[in-house]
Amino acid sequence: MDSLEPKLVTIFGGSGFVGTQIVQLLANRGHRIRVATRRPDLAGHVKTLGMVGQVVPIQANLRNRASVERAVAHADIVINLVGIGYERGAQTFKAVHTEGAGLVADAAKAAGAHTLVHMSALGVDKAASVSAYASSKLEGEAAVLAAFPNAVIFRPSIMFGRDDGFFNLMGSLSRLLPALPLISGDTKFQPVYVGDVAQAFAKAAEGQLKTGRIYELGGPTTETHRALLQRILREAGRKNSLLPLSPGFAKFLAAPLAILPFPPLLTADQVDLLGVDNVVSEAAIKEKRTLAGIGIAPTAMDTILPTYMYRFRKHGQFDRDASLADPTSFKADPSHYEKVKI
Repeated sequence: MDSLEPKLVTIFGGSGFVGTQIVQLLANRGHRIRVATRRPDLAGHVKTLGMVGQVVPIQANLRNRASVERAVAHADIVINLVGIGYERGAQTFKAVHTEGAGLVADAAKAAGAHTLVHMSALGVDKAASVSAYASSKLEGEAAVLAAFPNAVIFRPSIMFGRDDGFFNLMGSLSRLLPALPLISGDTKFQPVYVGDVAQAFAKAAEGQLKTGRIYELGGPTTETHRALLQRILREAGRKNSLLPLSPGFAKFLAAPLAILPFPPLLTADQVDLLGVDNVVSEAAIKEKRTLAGIGIAPTAMDTILPTYMYRFRKHGQFDRDASLADPTSFKADPSHYEKVKI
């Protein structure tokens, strides 16, 4: 595929945290983009990521075959980013992660798309036996490859970036609670920068990666759950203690919160996920199915977290270190400042 030739790209879930990054990258490269979402009326912000008329939100629901087929009609490239963290009504893990993923792959193949890129999650192969979320994701990968053998699948670790879910949530809790809950403190994570993940998707979309493979995306640093929470407290300028909770007690506390429309903390399934290491496998490193393996230098948390976690300090931006407040401090590494601006 000629990466310089503009293509029609359909991105399911393109209005979210990762999606907006990918939309902007592909729009800057001249591609026309359909952002397929259940609520296109709430996705107007994606139009500003490209030229007038270049990025168009359209309605699609992974539980409705007709809407998926309309969304991929005549598309050259299809990207599926859709995922849910908890189940509500018809939005079950199986319906979205397994059946929905298979439907997108089948429809993309039938529509004549030459490229399919699918978002999974790091560690689902290890956690499938204990987590319904992980099991549905793993089954979704199988469904995608069965329908579209030349698909590219990415398994990113926890992602960080200005609008991320994990670091912002923990930062918010540090302002509200005297102690942060610590579950499975020794579990290892390898957080990855959302901008790096977007770059990987763009490479795959433009045919620069080997297909029919599963890539594992992690950052340059592996830290325990305990170390990550301590890092968050440092960035937020907080002195909260950490409150160790057993998985069983954490599930007990999560049970009554599960009935809320949007569970504010953890579900029982997420508690189980926290007990499984979330790091890139040795096999992926050896086979170059990683960020470094595809030519992307992983960005460190130290580079990005200070640019937005300061908002959780007692006095916000006025508590920032002088080095972070002074743009000239980036002169030692010009690429640093440009990456932060993104």
